[in-house]
Amino acid sequence: MYDKYLIVGEAFKNVEEGGKVTGYQLGLRLPYYRGVVLSLVGATELTVDGERVPAEAMTVTLRGKTFPFTSFEDEAVAKWEFGDVGVVTVAKPGGLQPGEHKVELRQHMKISYVPGGFWGGDSKVLTLAG
Repeated sequence: MYDKYLIVGEAFKNVEEGGKVTGYQLGLRLPYYRGVVLSLVGATELTVDGERVPAEAMTVTLRGKTFPFTSFEDEAVAKWEFGDVGVVTVAKPGGLQPGEHKVELRQHMKISYVPGGFWGGDSKVLTLAG
């Protein structure tokens, strides 16, 4: 199914600001075959090396505009289109160590014609360059 394409490893890297590593990035696609406004994207459970990433620590950049995951519920205009790779930035002082990291994703979609919505997921081992 489409779920195996949700985590995009090409965007996996540490992020530097002012000469300090402040976190890391990876690419994500939605587990749905259509674009949706961000308010229809439910809980996004991201786990890296067994550690759950809090929603408060994540933003996504779509077509040049950045949105905190915690504000999706109130975003009824901005869309995440089918196939678009959202660049997710995770605030984590020091980032991640170079090498392999197990990345797991579960994401809830609030689709009107699917009672209760549905969950999509993916799991990959990504390598962070040193």
